[in-house]
Amino acid sequence: MSQLATKIPALIKGALEASGPKLNTFVHYAKVELVPPSPGEIGTAVQGLGNIVKSAQTGAWRKLTVKEAWVNTLVAGEIACWFFVGECIGKGTLVGYQV
Repeated sequence: MSQLATKIPALIKGALEASGPKLNTFVHYAKVELVPPSPGEIGTAVQGLGNIVKSAQTGAWRKLTVKEAWVNTLVAGEIACWFFVGECIGKGTLVGYQV
């Protein structure tokens, strides 16, 4: 047991050194990607939503390339996953509601 206690600081130091570069990369991207939207970005999002509604009404969605349609499908799938994960977190369980 005492041998394990003497090795723990070295193991922790090694783990910190190994995770350092990846942690720095995560922090760099987290500062950019995980911030709430600014008021200017909210206006842009509302305008984009208006463009989507207008293109749906005029039938412009039929003129999308396969790549654009695939990207739109992936984005819709990602939003659906956000919804389902949020539901599971809110319920506190994967199946059913606790009544």
